[in-house]
Amino acid sequence: MTSRIDRSHRLITSLEKGTWTSRTYREAVLKQIQSVVPYDAYCFTTVDPLTLLSTGAVTEEGIEAIHDRLFINEYMEEDIHKYAELIRSGEHTAILHTAINVQPEQSQRYINILQPAGFGDELRAVFVSGDACWGYLTLYRKTENSFFTEEERLLIQTWTASIASMLRSTSLTLVEEITSGSPEEPGMLITSDTFQLLSLNAPAEYWLSQLRMLEHIGPDVLPRPVRAVSSHLQRKNRAERAEDTQIAINSPSKVCIQLPDGRYLILHASLMQQITGPDQIAIRMEQAMPQDLLPLLAESHGLSSRERELLGYVLRSYSSKEIAAAMHISVYTVQDHLKSIFAKTKVSSRRELIWYFVSRFQLSNEPAI
Repeated sequence: MTSRIDRSHRLITSLEKGTWTSRTYREAVLKQIQSVVPYDAYCFTTVDPLTLLSTGAVTEEGIEAIHDRLFINEYMEEDIHKYAELIRSGEHTAILHTAINVQPEQSQRYINILQPAGFGDELRAVFVSGDACWGYLTLYRKTENSFFTEEERLLIQTWTASIASMLRSTSLTLVEEITSGSPEEPGMLITSDTFQLLSLNAPAEYWLSQLRMLEHIGPDVLPRPVRAVSSHLQRKNRAERAEDTQIAINSPSKVCIQLPDGRYLILHASLMQQITGPDQIAIRMEQAMPQDLLPLLAESHGLSSRERELLGYVLRSYSSKEIAAAMHISVYTVQDHLKSIFAKTKVSSRRELIWYFVSRFQLSNEPAI
């Protein structure tokens, strides 16, 4: 068993030496896993580490057919082995059949979604690096095939650290220059609570095309990040109406996504209460601003929380004296923090710093200092 784990572990860790995009890396991981842990279908998604909402997935057609229902189950229904639960547990992997062997009715996902679609088991994994989760993987087996075994779960478990590190790395890859233009107006689209696209403006149509290219899906498929923020919002709204304190409702129904050309796109869902008829969901889509990107960019350069806070003031053109007053520190401490930020981002002045975090992403017209 140990030698098999060691051999299989090298299949995954060897990928750390390659040059990948987020998607090509996930495709390579799936291919390596298939050689030692056979599966019939899969869903491998990256997530926004701040909200744990999908930023895009690599899926198999059989899962795509039930993906809307899986979104509703994940964000709006009670069930076992939720991704957030696996993150909190620290175990990070789980087999569905092991948990429901005696009482299948414990999982509505199994009874109402997987079993009718011909699937008899699933193996889930979450990929956590440091304090942040960067992705989820679910493997499926059809009813006529064997269940996942504990040995296979342990194999996946040994790979989670390497995969998490690579998902983090590929998610934070920055390009030197953004060449694509974005719509001047924000995109707005309206959906029903069952993910039916009801209306949209031209900028939203543009952003949807970008997301579909990112996920390699057709024009008739609503991108997963759109479904994710919609599902999350509905869950929050139901919890608020029921005054359910067991459900965390403070996280925003928002996701930040990096597009292949380097731009970052923000999706933010809001509830539209109808005078008559069922409520609808409005989703605002626009290129990210510096305040949206700071957490991701700070993570990519290893900035501390105080350095991140100070950077926010720099990007708003505060002087050193103003920063010192706002942060209740001395001007000398401000300079020390700036030197550290310069070293980590490999710049030598505030002007270069603002270009690095603002101008090259075409995020705002704030003047350089």
